[in-house]
Order: sequence, then structure tokens, then C-alpha cells
Amino acid sequence: MDHLRKRILVTGGAGFLGSHLCQKLVDRGDDVLCLDNYFTGQKTNVEALLDQPNFELLRHDVTFPLYVEVDEIYNLACPASPIHYQFDPVQTTKTSVHGAINMLGLAKRTKAKIFQASTSEVYGDPKVHPQTEDYWGHVNPVGFRACYDEGKRCAETLFFDYYRQHHLLIKVARIFNTYGPRMHPNDGRVVSNFIVQALKGEPITIFGDGSQTRSFCYVDDMIDAFMALMASPDTITGPMNLGNPTEFSILELAEKTLQLTKSKSKIVHKSLPQDDPVQRKPDISYARKALDWQPSVELDEGLERTIHYFTKMLCD
Repeated sequence: MDHLRKRILVTGGAGFLGSHLCQKLVDRGDDVLCLDNYFTGQKTNVEALLDQPNFELLRHDVTFPLYVEVDEIYNLACPASPIHYQFDPVQTTKTSVHGAINMLGLAKRTKAKIFQASTSEVYGDPKVHPQTEDYWGHVNPVGFRACYDEGKRCAETLFFDYYRQHHLLIKVARIFNTYGPRMHPNDGRVVSNFIVQALKGEPITIFGDGSQTRSFCYVDDMIDAFMALMASPDTITGPMNLGNPTEFSILELAEKTLQLTKSKSKIVHKSLPQDDPVQRKPDISYARKALDWQPSVELDEGLERTIHYFTKMLCD
């Protein structure tokens, strides 16, 4: 059966995850309205789509209402790296909270199904390992990361209140560390940091002793999960953990990056930032069962693709 063409709004569509999602939806034949205010998103991320008849780009900030007709909404708008979300913390909270209110209002008016890009940060510095969806988290509500952590937690609250009060069709995904081409080179995230430092021959900066762990999911796997969750039965609302459960220490990631880039960079250690989680690993049993999904791209393969992207970017 042919895919039924939908009108789909992607907020934050010129960002890292958003641009990959727009590409997949355009390729599938949907009419895609990509919305971004370009705080961290870049037009170059969606440049290849601009001449596609089923793609439209709109400069807009989700903290202001939007009046369009759509069938589905993917709400991805929000700076997601500490460097960017701490630059203007009040605006970060507004983007999560006012943005959710505006997009939920649009979904209510148009009877659209709506997807919320939530985050593993809702678990804070977890006391439970690995994290399951029924864990309520351990978050500092007044710390430097709270604008993002609590903003996203409040957005989840709003989504479930709209679901209960207005019977909206919602999908809430808790995204764990994702990496790949089109990451912002200055976003301060560990994968892009290490790759850019290695390629430039600069020291590789590790905060703390490098024993803290992260799980890294390649972007293609993550976008497949987004679309599978959106297409799942209406009874599956989430929140659902999406990520790669294979755990690596930050030191292991640095060593892999040096090996794959053949860089002569040295590893240097700096003090750990406030409220930085010691362990972060998703339990994805729910996603495996409900979506029949699990990541397939191994870290070495994903890193090679990402290194290729940054090598090209730094040479241009």
C-alpha cells in the first residue's frame, strides 16, 4: 500500500536531529514544514532539501503561536547542549514550556498527532542504573542545568495533561546521547568536542577522570525510532527511552576517537562541571517491545561517518 501523504511540522527542523528527520520525511513523500529560529539550527543543514517541492522552510520561534494546518507535529525545538542552553537560560525554559503550550494548542486545534522530543536529562544525576521510564529522576531544580532539565520535565507534564484533559494524541520520547553528521561543531558535546579537537591536533579535554559513562546512539537509528514511535498505536504515548544501551566511559570514547582520526592529540583532564551525571544508560526494553526497535549502528562505524563529516567541514 502506498504511504498516505501527510502534512508534517518539524520544529527545530534545521537543527541536528531535526534536519535528519526532515530528510527522511521528505524522502517518504510527506509535505514537510520545517520551522527554526536558527539559534542553534543552521540553514546549511537543510540546504539539500530547499529545491524539493514537498519541503518548506519557515523562520519562527516556538515561544510565539503559529497558525498552520498540519496532520502531525514533531516538537524538537530547544537548544540541547549545555553551552547553548546555558547561554540564555530563561529563553531555554521558555522554549520548552511556552513552546510546548503553543504546539499543543496547535495540535488541539488541528487534531494533529504530536511528538515531544524529551530528554534523558529528566532523570538528572540518576540514582538508578540503567534508567527505566518509571524512574522519577534526581534533578537539582535550581542548578545551572535546571533551565533545560526542568523545562523538559514541565513539557512532559503539559503533554500528559493535554492527553488526559483534551484527549490529544501524544508521543513522548526521552532521547539519550545521539551523535552523527550535522552536529554543531561548537556545541560542547563530548563526541563533537573530541572529534574536532583530534582533527585540529588540539588537546582532548576530559572533565574529571573520564570514568563517567555515556551511551551513544547514531542519528539514523534515533530518527528511525522517532518515526516508529509516531506510527505506533495511539495507546502508546510514552514516555519512552530512546538510545543505545551499550555503555562506554568518556576515556574509552577519547581513545577510540584518537585511534580513528590517527590524531597525535594528547588527553588532558579538567574538573567536572556541577550536576554532571556520573552514569547515563537507557533501559530500552519498552521501545524494543512496543516498536520492535533497537539501534543497529556500532560506535566505531558511527564515529567513522561523523569524523568524515567533520573532516570535510573543517577542510571547506
